[in-house]
Amino acid sequence: MVSAKTKVINPQGMHMRPAQVFVGEMGKFKCDVTLLCNGKTINAKSIMNLMAACIKQGCEIEIQCSGEQENEALARAVELVDSGLGDL
Repeated sequence: MVSAKTKVINPQGMHMRPAQVFVGEMGKFKCDVTLLCNGKTINAKSIMNLMAACIKQGCEIEIQCSGEQENEALARAVELVDSGLGDL
């Protein structure tokens, strides 16, 4: 398992469109992807779980990837979050 911490910078947080982008990209990797935020453990390959987590701007998240392609998935996940998921 590999992990990294980052902050959500989207002004609207992880709303529908950025959540859809994130889930779509993570679905390309053969590993489990989990977000830890505000004491919650979230399956980051499920758009419903991401939306239900109500992740707001400024929230520090830990991204964990475990399995085949974990390093590639983690690098892409951090890149997506740090870029604002297309909202900036």
